[in-house]
Amino acid sequence: MDPGPKFIVDNNVGRLAKWLRVLGFDTLFINPIADEDLLAIARRDGRIIVTKDRAFLRRREVIDGRLKVVFVRSNDRLGQLREVIEALNLPAPDRWFSRCLACNAPLTAVPKAEVADQVPPYVYATQNGFQRCPSCGRVYWPGTHWERMRAELQTVMAGPE
Repeated sequence: MDPGPKFIVDNNVGRLAKWLRVLGFDTLFINPIADEDLLAIARRDGRIIVTKDRAFLRRREVIDGRLKVVFVRSNDRLGQLREVIEALNLPAPDRWFSRCLACNAPLTAVPKAEVADQVPPYVYATQNGFQRCPSCGRVYWPGTHWERMRAELQTVMAGPE
């Protein structure tokens, strides 16, 4: 599977990082981070910078195409996500909910029995599919929060009304 683009999200659109991760994209968010450090990471890792800061657009390496920046205008997290999707013509990914929302690591499927002591009893009794972050240990399952997020993403992927 094509891993797709990799992102680094500026502090001024930090909430967007979670939503790019929900879509399955490798997305860094470091807070705080100086602009020069953000640029260095983008250069080193081949990451696309996502920001509301117009100053990034005036940098020589952005103007000449060595670094890619997606400038978002919306103040709404889902509006920002829609802008990124449209700016890069991103397809509807088949890897939704495949990354840790907290630390960005790819999730791994785990047997239900392995999470018995890590999830609430009701969740354990009603859910069968679990994923764990190998980096931070968080456990994920497709509960009501997941369904709500999925509905929001389907709206975003459908485009503007």
